[in-house]
Amino acid sequence: MTSLPLTVLAPLVLLVAMLPLLVRQGRRPGRLPALAEASTLVALGVSLAALAQLWAMGPFAFAPGEIAVLRLDAISATLALLVSFVGWVVVRYARRYLDGEAREGRFHALTLAAIAAVLVLVTAANLAVLAASFVATGLILRQLLLFYPERAEAQRAAAKFTRVWIAGDVALIGAAVLLWHGFGTLDIAALTQTGDLSFVAQAAVALLVLAAALKTAAFPLHGWLTEVMEAPTPVSALLHAGIINSGGVLLITLAGLVQNSPGAMAALVMIGGLTALFGALVMLTQSAIKTALAWSTVAQMGFMLLQCGLGLWALALLHIVAHSLYKAHAFLSSGGAVRAVNATRKPGPVAVPGLAAVARSFALALVLYGGVAAAFTLLVGDKSPQALALGAMLIFGVSYLIAQGLADAAPAALTQRTLAASGAAALAYFGFQVVAQTVWGSALPATPVAGALEWALIVLAILTFGLVAFAQALFPLWAHHPATAGLRVHLANGLYLNALLDRLIGGFRTATKS
Repeated sequence: MTSLPLTVLAPLVLLVAMLPLLVRQGRRPGRLPALAEASTLVALGVSLAALAQLWAMGPFAFAPGEIAVLRLDAISATLALLVSFVGWVVVRYARRYLDGEAREGRFHALTLAAIAAVLVLVTAANLAVLAASFVATGLILRQLLLFYPERAEAQRAAAKFTRVWIAGDVALIGAAVLLWHGFGTLDIAALTQTGDLSFVAQAAVALLVLAAALKTAAFPLHGWLTEVMEAPTPVSALLHAGIINSGGVLLITLAGLVQNSPGAMAALVMIGGLTALFGALVMLTQSAIKTALAWSTVAQMGFMLLQCGLGLWALALLHIVAHSLYKAHAFLSSGGAVRAVNATRKPGPVAVPGLAAVARSFALALVLYGGVAAAFTLLVGDKSPQALALGAMLIFGVSYLIAQGLADAAPAALTQRTLAASGAAALAYFGFQVVAQTVWGSALPATPVAGALEWALIVLAILTFGLVAFAQALFPLWAHHPATAGLRVHLANGLYLNALLDRLIGGFRTATKS
């Protein structure tokens, strides 16, 4: 008898609760919003129970008729729990946020359908099921983005999203067709156990990487992600904290297959690194809090693709979990954050570090990081050069804090706190790395041995991230210089790449009466 993963029940519960909301799609649909929240809470409970089932039975797949449909393993159970939790938080928030809206019932129905589709996506055991869930997620999200269909900005964002998402669907379906032709199966477990790849399989992996890049709004087709603010705030939270991670989920699910293609891994490093750097630079120039959060998501998704390209699969999964929880909170609390900042007593002028202070801060941060890395290597074992390089890139971000503490005008207490923050960041990085490897490492391929190509990409990534972080630390010195005023304007507009996409799809056209 085929065992049934409990995660199968979670999307079913949501779809059943959605049915009465389809009947009452208008304003104030009685107690149905409470039913919607209750169904997400039940789905969360089911996902928790699935962890116990995994502990008792080990990983397995639901395979009626000998065709694997859904799976239960450490990765899918973690992601199902994450999706259920974020979904419950979003629906609970939306009950008050959408109260009295003309299409309140429709919103809750679409939200439940979106959560159900993503739950199927993260637990799929077959490429056909995975592709179908991607298509369904895109169709539902488009309707949520058009919740206010009369808004021209919402129409433009939905149009761009639809084109990019469908292109990703086409790439994924093309990869599935090639893999079926090459291996005669779409079973994910079988595909991830393959060895050397033929030319057809290499082409399929290239399409998988393309699909993942499109789904995560990677450079240069990132513009739609920064324009979805015309939809209700719960939609932004659901998108930025959940659905945008689907490209990373695709790569992690098929990690054993993707890692067999050095070209695909190199492409992920380059695409992810460029997207991360670009998103971080543009984010610095944004004044609107939600727009800054959107550009932050672009940068975070790029960094996640970079982690995948380096073969740090467990860390990429940890990144998805952490980013989802942080970004859901950030969007849902964005309105209150503005009021809180305005009400905060300003401490006075900020100590601006000079060039020498910034140089000392980077050197000191790297020394602290090197000491922590050496200690963990002795205690836990050898660390891959990819993991050490990623830690160095992360510690560059902390160097900005140290630079504040080393500024001439900084008090001694600030210097001590910033140094402690750097040490804590290095300890947290290696500590979480050990935890992630312990929880998910057995279900994911080991980090590959770095060859000449990998070393070249590692050095390039460290140098570029270091230079950009150094420039960011000096931001107060050069941001308002006349020579950089034009650059600031160009960055604030995302180098106008989004405007080019608007022109291609006719996004600037407005309807006129004859």
